[in-house]
Amino acid sequence: MPGQAFGLYSHIRNNKIRSWFLIGGLFLLAYLMTFGVILVFHGLNGLPYGANVKLETFKTFLGAMPFVTAGTLAWVFIGYRFNVALIGAVSGATGVTRADNPKLYKMLENLCISRGLTMPKLAIVESEALNAFASGVNDKQFTVTVTSGLINTLDDAEIEAVLAHELTHIRNGDVRLMIIAVVIAGVLSLIGEITFRMFASGGFRSSSSSSDDSRKVNFAAVAIGVGLIVVSWFLAVMVRLSLSRSREYLADAGAVELTKNPDAMISALLKISGRADIEGVPSGLMDMCFENDPDSFSDLFSTHPSITKRVQALVQMAGGRVPQAMPPQAPALRDRQDLPTMVQDRGPWGARPKP
Repeated sequence: MPGQAFGLYSHIRNNKIRSWFLIGGLFLLAYLMTFGVILVFHGLNGLPYGANVKLETFKTFLGAMPFVTAGTLAWVFIGYRFNVALIGAVSGATGVTRADNPKLYKMLENLCISRGLTMPKLAIVESEALNAFASGVNDKQFTVTVTSGLINTLDDAEIEAVLAHELTHIRNGDVRLMIIAVVIAGVLSLIGEITFRMFASGGFRSSSSSSDDSRKVNFAAVAIGVGLIVVSWFLAVMVRLSLSRSREYLADAGAVELTKNPDAMISALLKISGRADIEGVPSGLMDMCFENDPDSFSDLFSTHPSITKRVQALVQMAGGRVPQAMPPQAPALRDRQDLPTMVQDRGPWGARPKP
């Protein structure tokens, strides 16, 4: 059960190690996609009579491998260096100082002081959606961004819980890894899109192949190449989603550790449920948000665990309570026997006692 990782910093460390392996896997997928692209090219253009398409593809791949590595690393560097500016540009976020919003600034500052954390920058997105996200890869870049809708809808304790959740993502190293994963997955998506556009327009056919009768289209090579491209593209997206899902439980737990108030986190989750979608932002950015789950039929293609599962973990592992009056858009939790409105045994996170 994911809730068993709550409070165990060894799980955070192990998740970081596993995540670096997943990032390495994304590079391997970039090579796999490149091999598929080359295979499609050779298959469509044909090879001289007697030539081995697999051998020729492998030779071409070895020659392209340094350029693929350099290109991917360059793209990662761009994302690493300019991610905050890029995210700010696509989301419309504006920086907030102590003078702009002293109450919100003080909330974040107090949370940082309580754990000796470096104060990140603060930003606001003008949107009716209820959401928040953290960005940056080092102390100079780290930024916590919240929507104006979240500030206007949630009470102070709930806002504090959301801020603590995003601070935990920064403290656990989740933000850095997610940005790298999104950047690499973006590279693969770009390559895949360009490949299929060229395939559809016939751009893979060279002029020389049409005038050489000894060259024939190798449909098997084309099919295998397209299959490799699709598989690598799909797996890259799935790896990106798994990186996000595996960390939300730990971030919820870290927020409870910081605030000592699991009820506020539960209440915030229920209010945000169904109202988290920020219009006009890329899916990669929504993957990094506090909430990005439509609570649909399956968690397989969701970047976050469902609200129901997150609330259940907070009740069972942190001693939280479901509020008596829930928002109308909240998941149907009232009839679940494993989510009582009053829990007598407090969880391992030192939740403050209730009267």
